[in-house]
Amino acid sequence: MKQFPVATINPAALRHNLSRVRQLAPDSRVMSVIKADAYGHGVLTVAESLRDSDAFAVARLNEGVFLREHGIEKPIVLLEGVNSEADFITAARYDLSPLIHLHTQIQLLQRIKLPKPLQFNWLMVDSGMHRLGISPEQATSALSLLQACQNIHGEIGLMSHFANSDLVGDPRNEAQLETMLALKQQTDVPLCMANSAAVLSYPQSHKDWVRPGLMLYGIAPFDDKSGGAFDLQPAMQLKTRLIAVYDIEAGGQVGYGGDWTADKPTRVGVASIGYGDGYSRHLSNKAEVLLRDQKVAVIGRVSMDTICLNLNDMEHAQVGDEVVLWGQPDLPVEQLATLAGTIPYELVTVICQRVARELSDG
Repeated sequence: MKQFPVATINPAALRHNLSRVRQLAPDSRVMSVIKADAYGHGVLTVAESLRDSDAFAVARLNEGVFLREHGIEKPIVLLEGVNSEADFITAARYDLSPLIHLHTQIQLLQRIKLPKPLQFNWLMVDSGMHRLGISPEQATSALSLLQACQNIHGEIGLMSHFANSDLVGDPRNEAQLETMLALKQQTDVPLCMANSAAVLSYPQSHKDWVRPGLMLYGIAPFDDKSGGAFDLQPAMQLKTRLIAVYDIEAGGQVGYGGDWTADKPTRVGVASIGYGDGYSRHLSNKAEVLLRDQKVAVIGRVSMDTICLNLNDMEHAQVGDEVVLWGQPDLPVEQLATLAGTIPYELVTVICQRVARELSDG
């Protein structure tokens, strides 16, 4: 029995998007970001689809352990790092690479004994975002301490994160890059700076490594564009089915609170998806869906398990018809995010586990 709602994941699209990263940054190695269950796309599916990446990045230790226990062998960076001896030991045992962003982490590494040295190491520098990282003034001394540490093996790179790379032409991006280039010149170590927005719009930042996330899933990191504008292909299509069709008279109110009132006799459809699946309640009375390749409006409040649709222009619609929530060229997730007053990152990452996943290279 086929389950709905369903998020259909397209490995071919993931591979295509990685190839676009390679085209845009041909002289850089690629650290593919697959945190938060690969932005809701399913981390094992995505890791396998993006196996031509040079490395992966996740946020937390448990994400890295999960990948190792399921046979993923690429270098894996833990972007939040770790802060205890036990967690450093676990990272070493699983060949994971915790990002170093605090002096206390360096001090801990200097006094503990790991089962084997950490490899593929990165020092996070706060070049202007003020979230995580060693200050630029202290970065060279921190790097020297790590290079002398017995728990560290091999080259140590410098990493930083743009705060405003989605704002093309923002002078703060240039200021951050200048800070990191000066450090690279002093230290002569690899630099990883460019996220998706910078990969797409700021080639000066590509350097030794790039660190794409959102664009790998076919989604643009800019408010006014969708992935198709950059020859990216959506990797997720969210779909469900109609479970009811009925008629109401003029004046009939739909859904909780009666937020939508029919101004004429109206045919209403009910589709099986709601905020309990991750479909945002902020899309109430705003969104459109695709039904038989035609856009129809979401009417009334999004409920936990269902949404209602205006089917006045869809006289042949019937129970069982497929409903596309996003993932088509004329219904990108970026458009839904704008309507919901949020960002596409949020919409795709909150799709919950009761939404089935299926693979399709179509």
